[in-house]
Amino acid sequence: MSADASRDAGLPAWVAAIHAASRALGVFSAALIALSVGVICHMVFVRAVLNQSSIWQTEFVTFCLIAATFLGAPYILLTRGHVNVDVVPLMARPGLRRALHLGGGTIALVFCGALLYAAVPWWHEAYASGLTTPSIWRVRLWIPYLAVPVGTALLCLQLLAELWLVATRRAHPFGLAPDERL
Repeated sequence: MSADASRDAGLPAWVAAIHAASRALGVFSAALIALSVGVICHMVFVRAVLNQSSIWQTEFVTFCLIAATFLGAPYILLTRGHVNVDVVPLMARPGLRRALHLGGGTIALVFCGALLYAAVPWWHEAYASGLTTPSIWRVRLWIPYLAVPVGTALLCLQLLAELWLVATRRAHPFGLAPDERL
């Protein structure tokens, strides 16, 4: 059994599924970043060595990095890989720490929900209208735009799972044990 599976063993199936989806999109995001590096190397070779113009590489890399950002966000939340300042939670007693976590998580969920609410019609408009980029490559924009609502939806689910785990005392707020203090 893998470390991730053993960590999720005691969790409800819906939380374990969200964690698995976040991990899968994290791996996919890392692959998009690696692919972007390869495409940039290709672009440099084509322009510097072959003395030809690049047609699709800049757009491709831009779309990949934006997709990696949105699709990788749930994984970053899952692993607590985001930048945070935890001086106040470290100084707080466990009850206040829990309240801070639940309040901050709720604010984050509202923000992400509003972003999702705006992203779905934005994506659908690009899909329904057949919108493409103005370049010669003419990428159908609904494809790269899809990363925004998909990543944001999974981020909302990951936030919900984290809030539920802390509210039901199955996880410590901010990943800090009750006896961890400054």
